[in-house]
Amino acid sequence: MPTAPRPRLSPLDAAFLALESEHAPMHVGWAALFSPPTEGPRPTFDAIRAHIEGRLGRAPRYRQKLAEVPLGLDDPVWVDDPHFDIALHVRRARGVDFRQLVDEVMSTPLDHHRALWELWIAEQLDDGQLGVIGKAHHCLVDGLAAVELMSLLLDVGQEPENDPPDGWAAAPDPSALELVGGAVSHHVEQALDLARLPLAWAREPARLLDLPDRARRAAVATAHTLLPPAPPSRLNGPMEAARHLACHTRPLDDLKVIKRRFGTTINDVLLSASAGALRGLLEHRREPLHDVKAMVPVSIENGAHARSDEQWGNGIAFLFLVLPCEETDPVWRLREIHVAMRQRKRSHEPEGSGAVLDALGYAPRTLRRAVSRMLASPQVSNLTISNIPGPQVPVYLMGCEVKHAYPIVPLTSGHGVSIGMTTVSGQACFGVYAQAELADDAEFIARGIDEGIEELLARCR
Repeated sequence: MPTAPRPRLSPLDAAFLALESEHAPMHVGWAALFSPPTEGPRPTFDAIRAHIEGRLGRAPRYRQKLAEVPLGLDDPVWVDDPHFDIALHVRRARGVDFRQLVDEVMSTPLDHHRALWELWIAEQLDDGQLGVIGKAHHCLVDGLAAVELMSLLLDVGQEPENDPPDGWAAAPDPSALELVGGAVSHHVEQALDLARLPLAWAREPARLLDLPDRARRAAVATAHTLLPPAPPSRLNGPMEAARHLACHTRPLDDLKVIKRRFGTTINDVLLSASAGALRGLLEHRREPLHDVKAMVPVSIENGAHARSDEQWGNGIAFLFLVLPCEETDPVWRLREIHVAMRQRKRSHEPEGSGAVLDALGYAPRTLRRAVSRMLASPQVSNLTISNIPGPQVPVYLMGCEVKHAYPIVPLTSGHGVSIGMTTVSGQACFGVYAQAELADDAEFIARGIDEGIEELLARCR
C-alpha cells in the first residue's frame, strides 16, 4: 500500500524557516496575564499541563516535528515526534517578575529536534495574577494563527470543556528513501501543474482575460516592495539573540472612536500612532527626521498560496508601506496612511503579493531562499507592524479570565524593533519587541503609541 504524502512546508513557511539564524530566532508568541478565579482555588501548574495535554487532539501539528529531506532536494516535511513529551513543551516559569520572564523565554530559540512550540506557566505573580508565555515557530503559525495556540488553553466559559482521549500514537519515522521519493513526486506534480496551465486556460478563456490584471497586481506589489528602498535607520543593524518586550494597554474603544470619527480602520490607527511614535523617537534621539518603511502582514482568506489540505500554517501576504513620520499633524498622518492602504487594497495588491509568493513556490529552493532573505532585509523595510485580532468575548483558562495578551512579532536579521497589537477583554494590547540593545527605544515607542492615540482622541472632541 503506498504511503500517504507527508505534509510539506509551504514556500512561505519554508521561507520563515530559512530566515532563522543564531541571532534571529523566528518564533512568534504572546505574553498573557490572567486574573485568578472568582470562585474556587486557582489551578495548579500540574492541572494546567494536564488540561493542555488533553486538548492536543485539536492541534495535530503540535505533536509533530520537521524532517529534513536528504541532500536538500525539497523543503522539510512534518512528521510525528515519536519522543513527544508534554513536559518539554509546557514548562513552569520560575520567579515573579513577568516582564523579565518574557524576555528570558523569548531570547531562547526553539529546539528544532522536537515540536516547535512552548508554553511557560507562571502560577502566581507578585500581583496575584497568573502569567502564560507562548511561543511557536513562524513556520508553524503566523501571528493570526498564533492565537489558535491559545485554543489549547482557553474556553469561552469559566468551566473548561473536557475533550475525550484521542488515542494518538506516533506514526513511524519516514525512511530516507521515502523522503527522497516524496521530494521527487512533489517536483513532478509541480511540473505537471505548470504543464496543465495552457489546457486549463483553454477550457476557461475568462481566465486568460484575467492574466494581464494578475500580472499587473504582481508587478505593482513587487514595485512597492522594492521601491523606495528602506532608509538607513537606528531600527536596523547588527543583532544579538537577547530580546525585550515593551508592553502597553489602552481601551479598544479609544481606537474605535478614532476609527469612526475619521472613517478609517483600526489598523490605520495603529499604523498612524506607530508613525507618530517613531517620529518622536527620532526627535528624542536628536536624529534627522525621515519616513520609515514598514512591512504590514495582511491576511488572505482562501488565498491561492494558502494550503488547501490543512488549517495550520500561514495564509498571509505583505504590503510595504512608507509611514509619513515627517508629517507633523497626527490627523494628516492618519489620513495619508488610510488613503494609501485603501487604494492598495482596492487594487488587490495583497493578492498580487500572494501571486508572487505562488510563483516563487515553483522556483528552485536555493533561489527561494535567496529571495526570502532579500525581502526580509533592512534594505526593503525598517520594521514590521502587525495587527492581530484577538477573541471578541471573555475567555478563561480553567476559571482564570484573560485580562491582557501582548503579541510578539519576530525580528528578522538586521531588524531591531517590531510592533504588534492584539485585542482582548476590550483592551488593545501593544507589544513592541526589540533586541535588548534597543530596549529603551522599545519602551519609548510603546509610550509614543499611547501618546499618538491620545493626540488623535483629542482631535475627535
